[in-house]
Amino acid sequence: MKRKSFIILVCFIMQIFMNTRIVIGSDALPEDATRRGLPAPLQSPPFPGSDWAGSPLIGVPDTTPDYLLQKALFGDALKASRIKVYGWVNASVNFSTSNHSNVPMSYNIDSNRVVLNQLVLRVERMPDTVQTDHTDWGFRISNLYGIDYRYTTARGYFSDQLLKHNNLYGWDPVELYGLYYIPWVAEGMVLKFGRYISPPDIEAQLAPDNYLLSHSLMFTVDPYTFTGLQSTVRLHPQWQIILGVHGGSDMAPWTKCSQLNGQALVRWVTQDNNDSIYAGINSLGSGKYRHEHDNLQHIVATWGHRFNEKIHMQTESYYIWQRDAAKGGTAIDGPSKSYYKGTGLGPIIDGRSSAIGFVNYVEIMLSDKDYLSVRNDMLRDMQGQRTGFATTYTSHTLGWRHQFNDLLSIRPEIRYEHAYSAKPYDNGREKSQYTASVDFIHRF
Repeated sequence: MKRKSFIILVCFIMQIFMNTRIVIGSDALPEDATRRGLPAPLQSPPFPGSDWAGSPLIGVPDTTPDYLLQKALFGDALKASRIKVYGWVNASVNFSTSNHSNVPMSYNIDSNRVVLNQLVLRVERMPDTVQTDHTDWGFRISNLYGIDYRYTTARGYFSDQLLKHNNLYGWDPVELYGLYYIPWVAEGMVLKFGRYISPPDIEAQLAPDNYLLSHSLMFTVDPYTFTGLQSTVRLHPQWQIILGVHGGSDMAPWTKCSQLNGQALVRWVTQDNNDSIYAGINSLGSGKYRHEHDNLQHIVATWGHRFNEKIHMQTESYYIWQRDAAKGGTAIDGPSKSYYKGTGLGPIIDGRSSAIGFVNYVEIMLSDKDYLSVRNDMLRDMQGQRTGFATTYTSHTLGWRHQFNDLLSIRPEIRYEHAYSAKPYDNGREKSQYTASVDFIHRF
């Protein structure tokens, strides 16, 4: 697998030096396609998205183009149906002061290696929520293979790869949901049912949607996916609410560890779209750690602010808790490996255990193809339920993204992180870690 990842990386570098311009096609919707609501606050590209967090946004058109895979397989056969078939490959290399493992840093846990982070194939149809004349439907199926599956895995979805075998690489159907749009409820309602990504974070599980290659420590330990029913209702161009029920963080409802949790979030933006607040209860239920699996209770708030067309920032904070949790969280019962040695069930922490997280992003657009990203974050794992170490962490990251063309982009970064009262890095050897990393994203 390391050899295959290296070959992929070499191919990307060759394409960079060739500087080939790849044209997706003229059937992509224009950037100023009709919106029912406020204009987009951010420019994309270079930024990963043009709107503040809060998907799905009702009244915003789907501007996903027909990528190369769809054109090669189907030509124009799927155009009338609005079904899209596309994906991306994401590979990276990291250079770390840790010799064995980068944990608790997430995703790129195998230190000083070339890895295949994500190979994703997606099939989707997005409902048309701009129109208000009729109901519409949609769906999304996202299949992920790579090292990143270790963080998106949910018990009950082929989870033995991680929870029983501790495999470095694996496959995960990270998104698997249907959508139904009803225009007559308030200013529109979208029902989402199935497995979906936890909604409120600045950061994203899937590479093209994330500002940086790496992730903050606070994002590393919060919920990744839910399976349940979610209702998003637009009350006004400035207001949306989300109400939902799900089976708990990162587990399928049919597993013995699953428990019913509720969800209630609100999204508000100012009239000029310079500020956004997205906050509420992401997961609330009994909060009982059960059958070696977390049942995270999660209150979260995100604030986005645009200083001008070129500079914006986003800030997120949360409080996470659960009862009678194990130190280190959900147990991985597979064999210990150099890249992850924290296997087995940790000691049970009686009563409530808690964690507090904070992250701030400052984004500076340098050109239509480039931006700088500055991220600072803090995680306080009070009893060690999230990382296995009762300590406070901080991390500081400087990154740059350059988009070569419509399909290929690169994201180099440098990062420093530190634990204040423990030695969690390099399998319990160090209190701090420096990394330099670069990844490539190629859409197809």
